Amino acid sequence: MTTQPAPSTPTPDQPHMSAIHLAMLLIGALLVLASLGSLAIEDFREMPQGLAMALAGTGLGIAAILVGAAGLGRSISAGAPAGNGEPGAGTTGPVRLSGRLDPGLSRWMWLVKWFLAIPHLVVLLLLWVAFGVVTVAAGLVILATGRYPASWFQFSVGVLRWQWRVSYYAYGVLGTDDYPPFTLARGNYAAQFDVAYPARLSRWKVLVKSWLLALPHLLVIGALSGGSWDTEDTGITLLGVLVLIAAVILLVTGRYPQGLFDLILGLNRWIQRTVAYVVLLTDAYPPFRLDQGPEEPVPSQAPGPAAI
Repeated sequence: MTTQPAPSTPTPDQPHMSAIHLAMLLIGALLVLASLGSLAIEDFREMPQGLAMALAGTGLGIAAILVGAAGLGRSISAGAPAGNGEPGAGTTGPVRLSGRLDPGLSRWMWLVKWFLAIPHLVVLLLLWVAFGVVTVAAGLVILATGRYPASWFQFSVGVLRWQWRVSYYAYGVLGTDDYPPFTLARGNYAAQFDVAYPARLSRWKVLVKSWLLALPHLLVIGALSGGSWDTEDTGITLLGVLVLIAAVILLVTGRYPQGLFDLILGLNRWIQRTVAYVVLLTDAYPPFRLDQGPEEPVPSQAPGPAAI
């Protein structure tokens, strides 16, 4: 088996993460988890300085996360889609998700991908802690200024990108056998995700869009990816069943049905559009539309003056 050598220098399409800022962010996430977890220990809570130590540790952790996230966002920002994030600028909206189905998928490898992805899931656990901190901090900034800090924005998009790659590989699609890279940055991987940076965001929507305005979409994606089919909460979901069906067909026939793949990509696209809206990355309301297929649909020609 031959492998292609990695490029010796980074290119604008393949920026490198800042190792120092990544370490700072992960340490900050661990510190936050440890400080909050210590409050669950009764002996620690009863210590005279227990609460003060926990609050200090949480504060230091949050500060490390915000500084680390800003550094990471700056280091991976090359090639970020610019613009105001409004629909109609070359895509159906600011959120762009795609996936390339590998033609020679292994029949059996999907049985162990969840295990192979454990290192990614461990890192993602810490990244999601940091993601939550950054989202709250960014919400406060948006409320005051109407802007999402660009470096934090690129970090947050990077976390969603990393999550999408791991999902595409291990459990949410099973569309490639190529192991996902350990990076927030863009690259040439089979699964792609991005969000156009918004020039301005509504201040008042920060207070309501994550829970009120997004509620119809949350009900839909809850049924697709988080709702159970019975009262005993077995965790069976429509998306999970479709992926399992695709996996069984792949095991038996050696091929992934294209139509089923297109449907699974459409469901994931709906979910990711809603997530991007809920976590304040865009004000463009997600469409109630199942855009199937590996790529974002090309917008149709603009209607004439008489069209409504």
